[in-house]
Amino acid sequence: MKNFTYSRAENAESAIILISSNADAKFLGGGTNLVDLMRENIEQPDALVDVTNLSKDIEETADGGISIGAAAKNTAVANDKKVREKFPVLAQAILFGASGQIRNMATVGGNLLQRTRCYYFYDDAARCNKREVGSGCDAIGGFNRIHAILGTSDACIATHPSDMCVALAALDAKVLVEGKHGKREIAFNDFHKLPDNTPQIETELQTGELITAVEIPKNDFAKHSIYRKVRDRASYAFALVSVAAALEVENDAIKNVRIALGGVAHKPWRAFEAENFLTGNQATGTNFRQAAEAELKAAKGYEHNSFKIELAKRTIVSVLKELAENGGIKR
Repeated sequence: MKNFTYSRAENAESAIILISSNADAKFLGGGTNLVDLMRENIEQPDALVDVTNLSKDIEETADGGISIGAAAKNTAVANDKKVREKFPVLAQAILFGASGQIRNMATVGGNLLQRTRCYYFYDDAARCNKREVGSGCDAIGGFNRIHAILGTSDACIATHPSDMCVALAALDAKVLVEGKHGKREIAFNDFHKLPDNTPQIETELQTGELITAVEIPKNDFAKHSIYRKVRDRASYAFALVSVAAALEVENDAIKNVRIALGGVAHKPWRAFEAENFLTGNQATGTNFRQAAEAELKAAKGYEHNSFKIELAKRTIVSVLKELAENGGIKR
């Protein structure tokens, strides 16, 4: 591991001042991803700025939504009564992610910024455009079973590993950030980027900007939401496909629906095509399947992961059926 300096920020303002003095500095939350990458020499910062003194508060907002401080631990969010009652899909997604020990360390802000678990990204002997721009992507043509099927490019087919972020994408969350130019809000579905020709640029954060909180707007029908994670083993495995969804049916027609997918793209994938198809239609298995077909129409499988296309479709259908049968229907 490369030698580095360490400092602890007292608040967001001091964190921004500390990091602005060193172009190769990184913010440090729980360290559950960054420290691993440093051990592997994938990340080699000159300095770490500890931001665990940022807000850990989980509070109701004026509009009835929830604000979650960036330093809140994943375990605290999953166990929060307000989160469980208003947005159960978020609590479920967090509990499906990693081990209890990691959830006790990992922060909300850090979860948003965790990097891909692509084998080739972690192997400094492999070609990876994320690590070395223009070097190539060994996952394309390599062993790519866990890799993306949506939004890929010739530069990168890596997936985003977070479970929590899939739920936040479905819930229309927004990310509050602060930097030397002031504060701003970023819609969650715009926060992470697709690879295109610049897979090394993973988020909309500008240099030196810091996540301070995540806000979820009021959404009454999100009380009827679930998270489904399909993986190779029952624990400690990243998703092959995951689905976060909420459903409201009124007068035999779908009034509101939210769907996001994990394990299939470089970012949490909001299923807008499926949502648009379903809104106003009946909550039937046939319509759920047609919606899934519409969403996966643009999917591209590779040598070892083409099975994900059908798996994603079936998981979408299964989740929506469960919601329709168990509380998604308003009578």
